[in-house]
Amino acid sequence: MISKLNPDTVHETAGYSHVTISTAGRLAHLAGQCPLDLSGKVVGGPGDYTSQTAQVIANCLAVLTAAGATPDDVVRSVIYVVSPEPAVLAAVWDQLNESPLAPAFTTASTLVGVASLGYTGQLVEVDLTAALAG
Repeated sequence: MISKLNPDTVHETAGYSHVTISTAGRLAHLAGQCPLDLSGKVVGGPGDYTSQTAQVIANCLAVLTAAGATPDDVVRSVIYVVSPEPAVLAAVWDQLNESPLAPAFTTASTLVGVASLGYTGQLVEVDLTAALAG
């Protein structure tokens, strides 16, 4: 069981929960999903946050399925975006929340602007933890 709460003693959120509590006996800690296609190449050109975010969404959905989980099972997410611009971070957040992966971002979630990520040209990465039944 997963429960979420937002205490009235802290600020309102942009759709995520300040606290996510899971009574699951098992957790799946998924590697940060990158905007890599099946051939291992970074998708999109320079500055193409939209294509990279779309690939990250597809990869997240694939690894959740492989773990026997869905976006509703996610208890923690961290989103990394290569940009110091709040508007760019907000655009990635919006795209994630308009996708089939959206339920993953209603739990404890962090959005971080970073200087760089692991692959040349990589702009977005999403790290998920999911609670598994049984």
